[in-house]
Amino acid sequence: MKRRTALAGLLLLVTGCSTGPSLENKGAVTAPPGDSHHLTIGSAGFTESDLLAQMYALLLKQAGYKTSLLTVANRELYEPALESGQIDVVPEYAATFADWLNAKTNGPDAPAVGSPDLAATMKALRRLATPRGLTVLAPGKAVDQNAFAVARSYAGEHHLKTLSDLGASGLRVRLAAGDECVQRPYCEPGLKKVYGIDITAVDPKGVGTTQAKNAVQNGQDQMVLTTTTDATLDQFGLVILADDKHLQNADYVVPVVNRSRAGSPGVTKALGKLNDVLTTADLASMNQQVDSWRRLAQDVARTYLKDKGLLT
Repeated sequence: MKRRTALAGLLLLVTGCSTGPSLENKGAVTAPPGDSHHLTIGSAGFTESDLLAQMYALLLKQAGYKTSLLTVANRELYEPALESGQIDVVPEYAATFADWLNAKTNGPDAPAVGSPDLAATMKALRRLATPRGLTVLAPGKAVDQNAFAVARSYAGEHHLKTLSDLGASGLRVRLAAGDECVQRPYCEPGLKKVYGIDITAVDPKGVGTTQAKNAVQNGQDQMVLTTTTDATLDQFGLVILADDKHLQNADYVVPVVNRSRAGSPGVTKALGKLNDVLTTADLASMNQQVDSWRRLAQDVARTYLKDKGLLT
């Protein structure tokens, strides 16, 4: 119920207000970084985003800011709200957000700017974000990328640890994934071109769905498209094969802030503390605690920060 109320409220705000500084409004873009003492943290509504938003809020609160959280499960809504200052801080993913802003700025057919190269991706992302009054803070170690998993028994039988190992094995692979996998360069075409994997068919069961994982577990398919922070793989007896040739884009977790309200050194310092400790494995573990153990995201986030010495 809270999620619906927040979304309805934001819809009214977004439709009733400007979506942020125009690209020609140099004054807004070049204004000094602001330091509002009450910050709204946005979440995209899925478990991992909720966890990150909760950790951001707790760290900012400890640094002396008043914080509130707002869930908006649609980037088409929360990004304009971030530009206009109705949301001040949001967790994002570097390559995905760079490509999204690029399409918004240059059209849906614009060549992608996100890539496996983190430095190049961050440069492109900041170039696109800055004219919109947004500041992209430094990425940490945690990354939520596409990943490919196989049955643990299958990996053991064929001595597979990496996608290169699978390509070199010559095994015929039926892949459980989404429909778009047959066209996306990171999926079937990339697996064939970069790794030489013999993909015989794409079984359209979705990305990381229970149905897709079951298909690999029972041998109907040999590999499934999932993510690096999928916390349920052990339950299905699956293991991720390392993307050793870096086919996947650099979707590192990055905080994005509204510069005029949350671009201060205080915000940067508070959120930067998370970069020193948060790993991909940590995110997967926290996702599992919420999704499988039914713990509250706020409790999981607080416990993690306390365990890492970031919260008193």
